[in-house]
Amino acid sequence: MPLRNVPIRRKLMFMLLVTSGAVLALTCAAFIGYQYEGYRASARHTLQTLGEVIASNSTAAVAFENASDETDVLAALHAEPRIKMAAVYAADGRLFAHYPADAPASAFPRHPRKDGLRFDRGMLLDYQPIRQGGNSRLGTLYLGWDLSALHRAIALYALVAAAMTALAMLLAYLLGRSLQRQISRPVQTLGRAARAVSENHDYTVRAPKLGNDELGTLTDAFNKMLDQITADITERQEAGARLQRQASRLDLLNRITRAVGERQDLRSIFQVVIRHLEEDVPIDFGCICLYDAQEQTLTVTSVGARSRETALELALTEKARVRVDRNGLSRCVRGELVYEPDIGGSRFPFPATLARGGLRALVVAPLRAESQVFGVLVAARRAPESFTSGDCEFLRQLSEHVALAAHQAQLYDALQRAYQDLRQSQETVVQQERLRALGQMASGVAHDINNAISPIALYTESLLEREPALSERARAYLTTIQTAIHDVARTVGRMREFYRPQESQAALVRIDLDSLIRGVLELTQARWRDLPQERGAVIELRTELANPPAVVMGAENEIRDALTNLIFNAADAMPEGGTLTLRTTAAMRSSRDGAAEAVEVVCLEVSDSGIGMSEETRRRCLEPFFTTKGERGTGMGLAMVYGMAQRHGAELEIDSAPGTGTTVRIVFPAVARTADETERQLALGIPVHPMRLLIVDDDPLIIESLRETLRGDRHEVTAAEGGQAGIDAFEAALARGMPFEMVITDLGMPYVDGRRVAAAIKAASPGTPVVLLTGWGQRLTADHQVPPHVDRVLNKPPRLRELRMTLAQLARRG
Repeated sequence: MPLRNVPIRRKLMFMLLVTSGAVLALTCAAFIGYQYEGYRASARHTLQTLGEVIASNSTAAVAFENASDETDVLAALHAEPRIKMAAVYAADGRLFAHYPADAPASAFPRHPRKDGLRFDRGMLLDYQPIRQGGNSRLGTLYLGWDLSALHRAIALYALVAAAMTALAMLLAYLLGRSLQRQISRPVQTLGRAARAVSENHDYTVRAPKLGNDELGTLTDAFNKMLDQITADITERQEAGARLQRQASRLDLLNRITRAVGERQDLRSIFQVVIRHLEEDVPIDFGCICLYDAQEQTLTVTSVGARSRETALELALTEKARVRVDRNGLSRCVRGELVYEPDIGGSRFPFPATLARGGLRALVVAPLRAESQVFGVLVAARRAPESFTSGDCEFLRQLSEHVALAAHQAQLYDALQRAYQDLRQSQETVVQQERLRALGQMASGVAHDINNAISPIALYTESLLEREPALSERARAYLTTIQTAIHDVARTVGRMREFYRPQESQAALVRIDLDSLIRGVLELTQARWRDLPQERGAVIELRTELANPPAVVMGAENEIRDALTNLIFNAADAMPEGGTLTLRTTAAMRSSRDGAAEAVEVVCLEVSDSGIGMSEETRRRCLEPFFTTKGERGTGMGLAMVYGMAQRHGAELEIDSAPGTGTTVRIVFPAVARTADETERQLALGIPVHPMRLLIVDDDPLIIESLRETLRGDRHEVTAAEGGQAGIDAFEAALARGMPFEMVITDLGMPYVDGRRVAAAIKAASPGTPVVLLTGWGQRLTADHQVPPHVDRVLNKPPRLRELRMTLAQLARRG
C-alpha cells in the first residue's frame, strides 16, 4: 500500500523509524568505513617505514653473513606486537634469519615475492629490498602485520552501531506512540539536523530541544551522540597527527641512519648527526662528546655548524674538556637519558654554563656500545620545557643508532689495522725467506772463502815464526796480512747471521785494548781527520791510555767494529770540528749482583765535544733503527755496540747533554794477567813430539799448505785427495803395521765426506784421534752437530797455535 495512504500516526511512526534508522546506519557506516580505511592506510605506512628502518639496520649483518647479528636486529620487533613474523632472505633467495627465532622455517615463505605491500589472508605483507649504500641489493626483508585487531575493532563498531540503531528505533517507536501529533515537528527537526550531519559532515550541528518529553530526550541523546562523535573525531585527528609526527621522526631517523651508514670515521658520523638535528628537529645547540672513564672527563669531539658561535661563547669548542660532576652528566655516563626541562636555576657546572648562553631545556643521551658508555649526545633549546616526550624518545633511539654506527666504524678501523698487520707480516715472512736463501748462499760462499784463505793463513803464520831473517818491513807486511786474514775469517763467520742467530757464547781471547785502539784510529783517520779537513774543520785527537795496558777478554773483531762505530758517531757529531778523546782506565766498582766486595773493571771511553743529545734522544739512542742522521744513518750503530757489550758481559753508559758533547763508556770485567801453561808453551813455539799424520782434503792448496806447515814441526805427513783415498791410505798403513797416529780431515768432500771418513777410521782403529778441519766448524759446534766419531773440530782457516794445541792435547790423551 502506498505510503501516502497510511494513517499519519503510522506514517510518522514509519517515517520516524526509517529516518532514525537510516541516519544512524549511514553515520555508523561512515564512521566504520573511515576507521577501516584509516587503519589500513596507517598500517601500510607504519609497516613500510618500519621495514625501511629494519632493512637499513640489516645491511651490515647480511653483507658479512652474520645470521646471529641479524636475528638480534629482528628481535627488536617484539616491541611491536602487531608484527607476527619477519624474515630476511639472502640475495640468492634462501632464508637467512627470521622472527620469532623459535618459529619453524616452514612458517615463512620459501622464497621472497615481488617488492611491495599486499593484503593476504588477514595479514598485511611487505617485501622490501636490503641494499648497501643504495646500490647493490644484498637481500629481501619480509614483514607480516596481523590485521586481526582491525577485524575485532570493526566487529565491535558494527555491534555498537547495531545496538545504537536498535535503541534509537525503539525510542522512536515509543515516542511516536506516545506523542503522535507532537512528534512530527521534533522528528523533522532531528531529521534536518541528521541531514546536516550526514550531508555536510558538520558535526557541530545540534538539534534544538522543543520539550522535556521523550522527544526532547531523543534530541538530547542525538546531540550527545554528535558530541561523542565529535570527540572521537577530534581524538582520531590528534592520534593521526601524533602518528604523523612519529612517522616523520622515523623517517628522519631512517635518513640519518642511511647517511651515517655511508661513513666510516667517527668525526664525519658525528657531524652528520648534529647537522640533521639542527636542521630537522630542530635544536639551538648540539654537540657530541667522548667519555674518558679513567679521568672522568668528557671531550667535545663535534659541534654543529649552527652551534659554533654559542660553543665559542661558552668555551665548549672542539677538544674542550668537561668534568663529569654529580649532576646529569654523571647519570648519563652511567647509561641514563637525562632531560632537564629548565636549567635556568641549575647550580651544577655544566647546565649552568649552558644557561649562561641562553639555553634553558637540555637533553643528554648516552652513546653506549657493548654495555659501555663511550660518549654523550647533547641537545639544548632556548625555550624552557620545549622537549616533548616524543623528542626525548627520538633522541634516545638516535643515540643508539649513532653508538652502533660509531662502534661499527671502530670495528672497521680495527679490521683495517689487522689487515695492514697481516700484510706486513706476510711481507716479513717473504723477506725472511729471501734472507734465508741469501744466508744459505752466503754459507756456501763462506765455506769457499775459508778454504781459499787457509793456505795464506798457514804460510803467513809459518813465515812469521820460522823466518827470523825477515826485514822489519816484511815482518810488518806479513803481520798486517795475518790480521786481515783473521778479520776476513771472522767476517765470513758472521755471514751466516743472515739466517741464523749468533751464538750466545762466542770464543773470547785476551785483547790489548791500547793496541786495538791504535789500530782502529789508523784505519778510521780518513773519517775523523781527512774528511773534516775538506770542509775546513779540524778534529783534535786525544788518547789517554792506561799504564800498564788494559787487557780484556773478548772477540777482537766485535770490539773493533764497536769502537769504529763510536768513532764515526763522534765525528758526525762534530760537523764544525772539536775534540775526539779515547781513554782507557782501570778502576774498582761494586759488582752488579750487589756483593760487598768491589771488582776490578776496565773502562773504554769515546768522548766528543759535539752537539750532544737531548734526554729523549739519549733514552732512545740504543733502539734499533732509531737515528738522528736522516737518510745518512741506519740506526744500527749504537744498537750493535750495545749487543757487543751484552755478549761480553760489559756495561754500556752514555753521558750527553745538548751543546756539551757525548761520552760513551764501555765497562769490561778485568782479567788476570796470566795464561794457561800449555797455551804459553805453544805460543813460545815449543814443538810437540813428531807424529805420523794423515791429511784428507779435496783442495790441493790446503793439502800442500798443511803438509808444509806440519812438516816444519818435524811431523811425518801423508796427504790423500778425497774421502775414499783417505780411507784407503789409512787402511793400507794399518795393514802394513805402520798406522797413523792422527787423522786431519775436511768435512765437505764429494762422494765420501768427512763424517764417513771419521766413521771408517774409528771402525778400523778406535784409538786413533780424528780432527775435523772445516769452514763450518763454528756452526757445527754451536748447533751441537759434531759428528760422533770426531775428537776435535777446528775452523778454517786454521791458526798454527790452535793446530799445535790440538795435536798436543790429543797426543797426550792418546
